[in-house]
Amino acid sequence: MPLRIVFMGTAEIACPSLLGLNAAGFQVAAVVTQPDKPGGRHLQLHPSPVKQAALAGPFPVLQPLRARDEDFIAELRRLQPDLIVVAAYGQILPPAILGLPAHGCLNIHTSLLPKYRGASPIQTALLHDEAETGVTIMKMDAGLDTGPILAMKATPIGHEDNAETLHHRLAQIGAELIIQTIPGYVAGTIRPQPQPAEGVSHAGKIKKHDGLLDWKLPARELWNRVRAFVPWPGAFTYLPGPAGPLMLKIWQAEVVPVSGTPGQILRNDKSGLIVACGRDALNVAVVQLPGGRRLTAQQFAAGHVILPGETLG
Repeated sequence: MPLRIVFMGTAEIACPSLLGLNAAGFQVAAVVTQPDKPGGRHLQLHPSPVKQAALAGPFPVLQPLRARDEDFIAELRRLQPDLIVVAAYGQILPPAILGLPAHGCLNIHTSLLPKYRGASPIQTALLHDEAETGVTIMKMDAGLDTGPILAMKATPIGHEDNAETLHHRLAQIGAELIIQTIPGYVAGTIRPQPQPAEGVSHAGKIKKHDGLLDWKLPARELWNRVRAFVPWPGAFTYLPGPAGPLMLKIWQAEVVPVSGTPGQILRNDKSGLIVACGRDALNVAVVQLPGGRRLTAQQFAAGHVILPGETLG
């Protein structure tokens, strides 16, 4: 009889794991995801990416307001799952759920634990200029990403990577790793190992204002922020203008070994938009104004007169 699994996830990164488990022959008894949220101009309710994937499955969908709701926990008990698999669900699970399945709850976490426990491991790895990141399959306990490790797979962070490219790659790695890990874990050949006490770090929630660039910082640090905040909140700065500062999002940039007053525009022409930093400078490659489309630096220079010497803030 196939293993009976309840899958809990909300964000897009969880979808490959849900679909992969089903394709691998596991019995997905139900999918748990966050309630639909209002969005867009008319604040219409929108289902989570995991709900959309589940309905296309189709799988039964549960959307409790809170994971600790008694009615929801009673429904989980009725389903009698052998295992609960969690990926980017968005809520902390209470002990009543952690102890419910015969084989407990497994979490697909997008970092190499114990590094970067918490909400933003992908972005934080980029912010800290890591050479690699990866996925950890962990048996959940009452702590925040503190449970014992079952499996781990690393991937290098390339020069061309940003949070979006890592997101997609780690989603696939996570799906493959959970499928490979479950049979051995259930059979007892893969045993949970405690996380090392050394090297613990945390990745807090990203906020919109985190995207504001401080030009006094070194250019490499700002380059990492540009990469970490694709697609949200986006790295941004402000252009001086007659009607007041105008937000300019920066989607792609490179570090160049030139210097000047931090925030000062050193060049804005067909060859690029170069902005001085606390050390070195950023050669800005792709930008976007509010309500506009993304433009290369050359396209931007053709339509916007910004003279060298002006300062971004």
